[in-house]
Amino acid sequence: MTDHERMMERVDDIIAAYEAKPTALIMILQEVQQEYFYLPGAALLRISKKMDLALSQVYGVATFYKAFSLEPRGRHHVCVCTGTACHVRNSRSILEKLERDLKVERGHTTPDGEFTLETVNCVGACALGPVVVVNDKYWGHLTVSDVEKMVEAVKAGESTPPTAA
Repeated sequence: MTDHERMMERVDDIIAAYEAKPTALIMILQEVQQEYFYLPGAALLRISKKMDLALSQVYGVATFYKAFSLEPRGRHHVCVCTGTACHVRNSRSILEKLERDLKVERGHTTPDGEFTLETVNCVGACALGPVVVVNDKYWGHLTVSDVEKMVEAVKAGESTPPTAA
């Protein structure tokens, strides 16, 4: 079985778990992205056909929500808050340190597919600023010197950050 065939089989299983209900489109897209770290074009086409939805409708939902990506993302999603509270507490220096340490610019994924580095205007945790969210875990009150420890903890698979919220 080819990789493409395995992908289509897995997408079919996800769709079947939601009984191909159009109201479950977002949940199906979330599961597909969780599986592949992005939404492959072939998967969007398969979802469209299996759910009897226009491809433009599936694509529209996939591009409307920032949580979805049509480009491959890394295994670890690193998101630096650049909102006002984090900015005044030096989030820019943290972002620059991450760019240097991971050898990737914001908005991109490392060549090995391990890390995607992005920024957002606010993560809603202003009291913890500056904040970096890694794989849905909040790392608060960060300093530039904490960045290396955070990256090493993520690489080591530690699920609870020492400065987590």
